[in-house]
Amino acid sequence: MTGREALVVQRRDDYGALRITENSEGYRFLYFGSLTEQSCVFMPDPAWLEYDYTRAMQLANFWVPAPAQMTLLGLGGGALANSLLRHFDPQQVTAVELRREVVTLAREWLGLSEDPRLQVRIGCAERYIDSAAASCDLLFVDLYMEGGLSRLQLQSGFFHKCQQALRPGGVLVINQWQMGESGLPYGASLLNELFGDQYLQVQVEEGNILLFIPAAGQPPLNLDRPAMHDWAAGLQQRLGYSLQLYINNLHRAADVVAPAD
Repeated sequence: MTGREALVVQRRDDYGALRITENSEGYRFLYFGSLTEQSCVFMPDPAWLEYDYTRAMQLANFWVPAPAQMTLLGLGGGALANSLLRHFDPQQVTAVELRREVVTLAREWLGLSEDPRLQVRIGCAERYIDSAAASCDLLFVDLYMEGGLSRLQLQSGFFHKCQQALRPGGVLVINQWQMGESGLPYGASLLNELFGDQYLQVQVEEGNILLFIPAAGQPPLNLDRPAMHDWAAGLQQRLGYSLQLYINNLHRAADVVAPAD
């Protein structure tokens, strides 16, 4: 993407400033505060995913057949919700967003889908997940604030309840940030204590690490690369981009060797 960004709209809520900019190529960007680029939406096709991390999150659909009940903790600009609705035939997508103004901006300026299968709830992800046991097949956790990771993404109790929100056969997807150049997510020791070391993860260029974790009591997710490549090849023309690189880089948490001090 190139070109200078022009301001489209700016708002403020109880959590700080929000603004949307647009460049000459038709991309709009949602910012939290003045510097934190939170979302990117290609307005000619709001279901297009520009960020590597959102593309990689879609790998979870390999293990969960359609039609699935999907929950997103964190809506942002809505591009991931749009993509899931268009390409993966969900039964329903429930998006939980803390900031009402973010939802308003997504609807008015970022092409958030009007698909009747999309339900948006305003409120705290922690409060929502407290009463969401066995409620979904796919749970995407993507909680960031202006300063970075939400505090919830470093809390054992919260992640435990996220896993409990899955039905048997379900998959939890967590968008974490990498600790330096370690190849480890923030809270790696907490995550391993909760989920063991056989969950799958993939690191992307933006510095994010995506974690794929099975429902409680279920065996580790099958890492069958040939089958995943065949599945991804069937999606490529529809998506407009390839998921193959993310499949190649997918590995068990146990395979990450922490750098020496």
